Amino acid sequence: MTDETPADRLRAALEHSDASARLQAALAAGTRPDDSYVAELVARCAVEPDFFVRDMLTWALTRHDPARTVPALLPEVASEVPQARSQALHTLSKIGDPAAFTAITPAVLRDRHPEVARAAWRTASGLVPDGEHESLADELSTQFGRGDHDTQRSLSRAFAAIGFRAEAAVERAAASPYDVVSAHARATAIVMDDPDTEFAEAVVEARRVVAQRALPAQG
Repeated sequence: MTDETPADRLRAALEHSDASARLQAALAAGTRPDDSYVAELVARCAVEPDFFVRDMLTWALTRHDPARTVPALLPEVASEVPQARSQALHTLSKIGDPAAFTAITPAVLRDRHPEVARAAWRTASGLVPDGEHESLADELSTQFGRGDHDTQRSLSRAFAAIGFRAEAAVERAAASPYDVVSAHARATAIVMDDPDTEFAEAVVEARRVVAQRALPAQG
């Protein structure tokens, strides 16, 4: 006889040295959901090194009752472990429960780890409730000019997801005296106006406009 529970067996399987075995364990947990799996899946998200396994963990969590998964994920947004924060935010964005928006504070949106910040921007822009769009856009506008190409593209996509109610914040940032901020905001405006435009192309055009404003006026 053994006192091992299904959750114990899942935990052991998710700790297997072979990533393929862990992937299969997460797949099985999502295929046959069990409330007792939620805590184990959430805990594994914080430490799982393989991207594909992490993605399967998120999928498995989306297959469980949001009434259990969301409360388990929300504390992870404030975890000291960056991966726990980013994966929790990613999973919350997939679940789509508006209640998660309250956990995305200004501190979360300004997280010093780019992968966490990107997940927060994406999640917040997808879950923002009516009446909060402008204030979210104002907060996100503090991040213009931050990071590398991928980070800046993520922020621009978040503004595009918010839509027309973010336009005022983008316009104010486009007028910034700081070239990197102005160029990023202008590129964002281009993408918002034409979603089919590649971000890299928008950046080139935005930088051209910003460079021109530094030229002396023609008399």
